[in-house]
Amino acid sequence: MTTVKGPGIFLAQFMGDAAPFNSLKTICEWAKSIGFVGVQIPTWDARCIDLQKAAESKTYADELKGTVEEAGLQITELSTHLQGQLVAVHPAYDVMFDGFAPAAVHGNSKARTEWAVKQLHYAAKASQNLGLNAHATFSGALLWHTMYPWPQRPGGLVETGFTELAKRWLPILNAFDECDVDLCYEIHPGEDLHDGVTYEMFLEKVNNHARACLLFDPSHFVLQCLNYLEYIDNYHERIKMFHVKDAEFNPTGKQGVYGGYQNWIDRAGRFRSLGDGQVDFKSIFSKLAAYDYKGWAVMEWECCIKHPEDGAKEGSVFIKDHIIRVTEKAFDDFANTGNDENFNRSVLGIN
Repeated sequence: MTTVKGPGIFLAQFMGDAAPFNSLKTICEWAKSIGFVGVQIPTWDARCIDLQKAAESKTYADELKGTVEEAGLQITELSTHLQGQLVAVHPAYDVMFDGFAPAAVHGNSKARTEWAVKQLHYAAKASQNLGLNAHATFSGALLWHTMYPWPQRPGGLVETGFTELAKRWLPILNAFDECDVDLCYEIHPGEDLHDGVTYEMFLEKVNNHARACLLFDPSHFVLQCLNYLEYIDNYHERIKMFHVKDAEFNPTGKQGVYGGYQNWIDRAGRFRSLGDGQVDFKSIFSKLAAYDYKGWAVMEWECCIKHPEDGAKEGSVFIKDHIIRVTEKAFDDFANTGNDENFNRSVLGIN
């Protein structure tokens, strides 16, 4: 067993225009001051990183790493959630997803996809240059608009969709393999990889690629009414990243999983700050320790009620209190009778 590393913090939701949230140096100093020991970096935010430069210059990558380490932190992983989303976009979402990419490719879905794929290749090399072994992303979606099948899905539609999704991702997975980095898909509503079944369909299409791994975030499973503890039992060998994020689901006679087009504060399913929701984190941390999870516990803050700075301060303590320092011996070692084959045979009555 291995003690989970942490607490870490995903910087995406905290970056801003005002100090200390407007530069990597100052936000790292802030994160350290409230108890974090690691930061997960969003690669689409130029205030944090120049992703292409980190991929092409080991010197720049070392300087970036040095900035984080000077604050007393480590880089846990890089994230390309927004770029990964753009690897596969159904035309219905083109206009809304243009904002995830540079203005130069807006209105040109082919150019936007090419840009996104190149970003993922940069991310593989940048992760290698930074000495990281895992990377976070989204899968994108070609089929999400057919998730609830009305009108009825045409025969073979899902097969065609996953074949195309795998075709787009396989060269990227190979690039990550060449860099010795696991590519971890966050299983998430809005993505074609949104639960265990869809992940397995994708995995089959990419020939069970060793780098097609998972970012485990239980909050999304609470909102889907999916058993997130059994999910760990099923996929622990593929779970290489962990977002510590809380959520609650309180259905009523008026509203359930789909949320009625309401704002987050008015939905039956809501993301909450750590400890304010319904996720059983004691059981999660126990399972991850028992399954020898070797990665980080990284807080992702998304709460519709609490101020982010308060959520972060409380979150670092929450994660620290849930990390289990694993034992190096069995509790009954004091009664150990040693290891002797003849004695064992005698106990079994087979001498």
